[in-house]
Amino acid sequence: MQFGIIGSGSWATALAKILTDNGNTIHWWVRNEETVRYMGKRRHNPHYLHSAYFDLDQLQLNTDITEVVSLSDVLVIAVPSAYVEDALKQLPKEALKGKKIISAVKGILPSSNQLLNEYLESTFGLVIEDYFTVLGPCHAEEVAAEKLSYLTFSGVDETMAVNIAAHFKTEYLNTLVNHDVWGVQYAAVLKNIYALGAGIAHGLEYGDNFLSVYIANSANEMVGFLRKLSEDAHKESPNYASSVYLGDLLVTCYSLYSRNRTFGNMIGKGYSVKSAQLELNMVAEGYNASKCIHTLNVDVKAEMPIAATIFEILWQNLPAAEEFKKIETFLV
Repeated sequence: MQFGIIGSGSWATALAKILTDNGNTIHWWVRNEETVRYMGKRRHNPHYLHSAYFDLDQLQLNTDITEVVSLSDVLVIAVPSAYVEDALKQLPKEALKGKKIISAVKGILPSSNQLLNEYLESTFGLVIEDYFTVLGPCHAEEVAAEKLSYLTFSGVDETMAVNIAAHFKTEYLNTLVNHDVWGVQYAAVLKNIYALGAGIAHGLEYGDNFLSVYIANSANEMVGFLRKLSEDAHKESPNYASSVYLGDLLVTCYSLYSRNRTFGNMIGKGYSVKSAQLELNMVAEGYNASKCIHTLNVDVKAEMPIAATIFEILWQNLPAAEEFKKIETFLV
């Protein structure tokens, strides 16, 4: 199997480390020529995960995305959701034919309100049997430090999902497999919204006792949304207490590595959205996700008062302190 990676951020770099530690040679699309030159000389990403060093014999770095795609059997797409369409726009319509796609995208494409598989189907004709997801709970920083982590690979073709997952299993990385392609993606979207809210609560100086109640209610709200989707699709609901759902929510809400939590903390402390974005200098997926889920829920009609409140704080400029006072009244 020839692996290709699209993207060069922290999560893309972590996945590249996992694959190369497992002996795989990878084709890696990096947008910036200067970054390619730096990595070719210094053996690490100049912008992210500086402690992750690579064997250059295992890296085929390239600024030509079309060439990376053509040389790869399996493509890992690991760019922020807001930039996916821009990254892939130069590919011809038939470029993904016969390829297996692994989504490491943790958001909805904001311009179209689509999951990545929906966008790839409508734009490139990708069939769902060739689409897989890789999700946490797993922080890139802990992968770089080789702290034991878990990844879940989802696909309707579970045999191929098992095969793909085997290429990522290392001494510091355990892999799991499920078939809930839509559910795990929406769970990843929602946990970023709730983590952003957890950061707001921290910035407003709520304590751990409140935060535990807030997260428990967020988990319940997330499950309600996912079950509503499953009912609408006539699908059996999976175990939402497992790591890819509840575990990912917990670590994103609590961890200091979480950029969504950090972004929310700034909002809670009084930063404007624009100021927080400039200060963070990284993409907090929960910001766009809150608007996307607000729009989607017009049709889904799940009970989502926490997600709705966070949307109002971020997109309607309502005061965070006043809105969290309202949240206090309906938590159980």
